[in-house]
Amino acid sequence: MSHESPVPMLHAEGLTKRYGRREALSGVDLRVPSGRVVGLVGPNGAGKSTLLNLACGLLEPTSGSLRVLGSPPAAGAAHLARVGFVAQNTPVYPSFSVADHLRLGTRLNPSWDQALAERRIAQVGLNPDQKAGRLSGGQRAQLALTIAAAKRPELLVFDEPAAALDPLARQGFLENLMEFVAELGASAVLSSHLLGDIEQVCDHLVVLCDARIQVAGEVSDLLAAHYRLAVPPGGLDRLPAGVEVVRTEPGGTLVRDDRPASRPPSRPPFPAEPVTLEDLVLAYMSRAHRPAVPAGGGAR
Repeated sequence: MSHESPVPMLHAEGLTKRYGRREALSGVDLRVPSGRVVGLVGPNGAGKSTLLNLACGLLEPTSGSLRVLGSPPAAGAAHLARVGFVAQNTPVYPSFSVADHLRLGTRLNPSWDQALAERRIAQVGLNPDQKAGRLSGGQRAQLALTIAAAKRPELLVFDEPAAALDPLARQGFLENLMEFVAELGASAVLSSHLLGDIEQVCDHLVVLCDARIQVAGEVSDLLAAHYRLAVPPGGLDRLPAGVEVVRTEPGGTLVRDDRPASRPPSRPPFPAEPVTLEDLVLAYMSRAHRPAVPAGGGAR
């Protein structure tokens, strides 16, 4: 993991993107510290790809602002070199060989690390003479990852890169992703609807649903602030101020406790149990379609 810089990796204020009358992102406020591996989670159509395309300079916002590594996205050639992007379906040039892709990378990227690219290609068993169109999905993903990382960027951006891969290929991809993050000292954003992948590699979480941020923060902090309560009928009125109901479920009521940690609060007077990252994500995604029940004065 890279050393944290005072300049955030991503900083959005009122970020909005419309396609005609449809809002893909609506008034998004988001600040993500540098040095993180961020999991961007949400259902299909939530706005994840739009946010990442905005971050890479492939789209322009309708309104609001977004800064990436302290600058507007794609502010110039130097800024483009600081960001490596692997789009959906890990696109490569089918008629180019693996070696052709590396030669192209050398020509297009001023900070290209040919030794890193060749070493990683050998490690994952790619034949330099093989045409990319004849590679398996897992091999194409490894090639696209290598090309993005050999730029030696400060930020790696992945848009559902492993969604179509089989479990073994996906595992290999994620392992190599983390090796690159460590070797480069880079930050990373990984968009995925596969919560197991997010749980495995990410230390920061952003849940995006219905064009809005539902919750964001360090994974450890979010898990510490949420728990499930066994609340009897009528018990929601007895929740303390600062405890918000996120979702009432058959197995209990998932709540967020925002009371100051400097004054260790007592838990509400009901049996409590911790929640998993999957519990947390699903609760916020469900709440996006059905607003939370205000309780205890702590509604947000």
